[in-house]
Amino acid sequence: MKKSIASIFIFLLAIHFYVSAQVTFESRLNQFIERNMAHYESLYIDLHQTPELSFREFKTSDKMAGQLEKLGFEIARNVGGTSLVGVFRNGQGPTVLLRTDMDALPIIEKTGLPYASDIFYVNENGEKVGAMHACGHDIHMSVWVGTANALVEFKDHWKGTLVMIAQQAEEQSGGANAMIKAGLFKMFPVPDYALALHVDPELKVGTVGYCIGPAFAGVNSVDIHVFGEGGHGAYPHRTIDPVVLASRIVLDLQTIVSRELSPLQPAVVTVGSIHGGTQHNIIPDEVDMQLTIRFYDDLVYEEIIESIKRITSGIAAAAGLLEEKYPEVIISNQYTPPVINDRELTSQVVSVMEHALGRENVIEQEPLMAGEDFGKFGRTPEKIPIMMFMLGSVDAEKYKVHSEDGTPLPGLHSPLYAPDHFNAIKTGIRIMTESVVVLSNK
Repeated sequence: MKKSIASIFIFLLAIHFYVSAQVTFESRLNQFIERNMAHYESLYIDLHQTPELSFREFKTSDKMAGQLEKLGFEIARNVGGTSLVGVFRNGQGPTVLLRTDMDALPIIEKTGLPYASDIFYVNENGEKVGAMHACGHDIHMSVWVGTANALVEFKDHWKGTLVMIAQQAEEQSGGANAMIKAGLFKMFPVPDYALALHVDPELKVGTVGYCIGPAFAGVNSVDIHVFGEGGHGAYPHRTIDPVVLASRIVLDLQTIVSRELSPLQPAVVTVGSIHGGTQHNIIPDEVDMQLTIRFYDDLVYEEIIESIKRITSGIAAAAGLLEEKYPEVIISNQYTPPVINDRELTSQVVSVMEHALGRENVIEQEPLMAGEDFGKFGRTPEKIPIMMFMLGSVDAEKYKVHSEDGTPLPGLHSPLYAPDHFNAIKTGIRIMTESVVVLSNK
C-alpha cells in the first residue's frame, strides 16, 4: 500500500514538473515572439513591397536564405529552381519539415495601404502586369522565419532535425514537383512529419482552422479542341458547326458530377474558356475549350477524365464526324494532387492548437476546392505524413462588422486583400513552434 501511494506521489510530482516546465516554456516563447515582432513585421513589409512572380523568386529566395544563415542552418540554394532548403541538426530525434511558399500573383494591388506593392513585370506574352502577395505568402514566409528563430532560441526544448523549405511557384503548381524531381528527399533528411500553413481570409485573427483528411482539392486542367466542318453562316446545313458541338459538350459535361459520380464524392468540372470563330457570318472549323477539374479522390479524377473523353467523342460521332475529327482532349501535366492531412498528425497538432489558443479558437472546417501543391510532399514514395492548417487573418474589428451586417471580406487573390498581418504572424509562429517541439519530443 505504501509503495502504491509512493508511486502515485512520484507520478503526480512528475506531472507537476512537466506542466510547470510547459507553462514556463510557453511564457518564454510568447515573450520571445513579442520581443522580436518588430523584426518580423519589417520583414513582412519588405516582402509585401517586393513581390516576385512564380519561378522568378530570386531576391525573395536570397532573403529567406539570409535569414536562415544567420541562425546556423546548412543552406542549399536553387533546389529545382529558386527554391531553397535549410537544415538545422539538433541531436537525435524526429525530422520535421516546415514549408513556406514564396511567389506572388500577377495582380495590381488596390488596398491603398502605405506599404502597398507598386511592382510591375513583363510576362511571357510581353504584357505589363502587376505583382501582389494577394495569397498571403508574405505572411507565410514571416511565420516561417519567426518559427526558425524561435526553434533555434529554444533548442534545449526539442531534439531532432529541422528541414526548412522555401518553395517557388506554388501559384502555378510547379514548385513542389520541381524540388522533388531535383532529388529533395535524396539530398536531404527524409522528414517524419511535414507541416505548412495557409492564411484564411474568412477566419478572425487569433483563430485557426483545420481539416482531418482532405483539406485542399486535387486540381488539373484539360484543353479540348473541337473540330468541325466550317462554311458560310448563311448555309449551316452544309457544315458541321463546332460552335454547336462545343455548346453541347459544355452542357453534357455538367452531367458528370450530377449524374455519373456518387453524390458522396465531391468534384467540380468547370469550363472556364471557350473560343472559336472570327466573324459573324463564318462558321469556323474548330473551337478551343479550357476546363478545370477539382476532386478529393484519385479514382474520381480518373472517372472524370474518362467521362470527358467519352462525352466529346460521342457528340462528335452523333454529328456525323469521322473518328479522325473527334475532339482532341489534352490533359495537363501540371497535375496537383489533393492535400490529405494525416489523421494522427492532425490530431496531435490540433491538441497543440487547443492548448495554445483555447478550444473555442480552433475550428474544424470543410475541405476547400482550391488547390495547393503542398500535397505533393505527401505523395512521394517516402509516404511522409503531412498537415496544413489555416491561419486566421481578418482584423478583429472588420470581422465583427462582417458578422453583424454581412459586409464582404476580400478573399484570397483579391487586389483588396489586406490581412491583419501583425497578429496573424504572432499566432502562426506560436502554433508552428509549439507543434515542432511537441512532435520532436514524441
